[in-house]
Amino acid sequence: MDSALSHDVITLDIPTIAMHFGDTLLSTMRDVLPIVVIIFGFQLAVLRRPVTHWQRVVLGFVYVVLGLALFLMGLEMALFPLGESMAEQLTALDFLFGQGEAIPAQVPWHEYYWVYLFAAAIGFSTTIAEPSLIAVAIKANQVSGNTISVNGLRIAVALGVAIGIALGSYRIVAGDPLHYYILVGYVVVVVQTYFAPKTIVPLAYDSGGVTTSTVTVPIVTALGLGLASTVPGRNPLLDGFGLIAFASLFPMITVMAYAQLSVWQTRRQAEAAERRKDNAL
Repeated sequence: MDSALSHDVITLDIPTIAMHFGDTLLSTMRDVLPIVVIIFGFQLAVLRRPVTHWQRVVLGFVYVVLGLALFLMGLEMALFPLGESMAEQLTALDFLFGQGEAIPAQVPWHEYYWVYLFAAAIGFSTTIAEPSLIAVAIKANQVSGNTISVNGLRIAVALGVAIGIALGSYRIVAGDPLHYYILVGYVVVVVQTYFAPKTIVPLAYDSGGVTTSTVTVPIVTALGLGLASTVPGRNPLLDGFGLIAFASLFPMITVMAYAQLSVWQTRRQAEAAERRKDNAL
């Protein structure tokens, strides 16, 4: 009986899903159309050269449109509801205090430790899987002659996002003004910029931007809105947004710190080698 019921539900949902996909596909085609016009317009009208391998280019645009449409549907049907549901369950009073326990009139911020841990974990995992970060890390490794490790850069950025999302979740729970955190964070960035190796500063600044892309943004946004909707006294419009700012800020700090630690470690190793050489003489 249960299987028959679930089969009926899936059957009834298929036309709705198909109609929704059609609407999303048309909307995506309208969004991509200006890009197509600009690219082909410059190629044909300004450069006045034919498009090489135009069959492959057209097929690529078809893949892009289909991928974006499916991605947007996935956000709406899975990632956004799942993020909000996780935030709602993690902030539920029966989860925080257990069944039958005395619940205080105002829940202190430290009782939400599972929220902070989940925020850090989801920030780290989504950033590690971020395609744009992988591309930047590979290019940085190639340009630097393998001196910048691909995995080292990815882990440094992911740690920054994890710290930022956890701190941003605390801000939502505590209800603190957003600009205090951002101002202090950018003061730290400016100070680090002065002391960090000059070759790493542009990459660190770019690392803050590439984290806020296709994988990280939807889940983090859903988490922020879910927290602001379930924590008592919070406004989703005022408190729910802002986590992306934390996700962009803290990778700059951790990447420059990673470079500073690498330089310090290299200097220590060189000094140790020099001392061994002097002792041998």
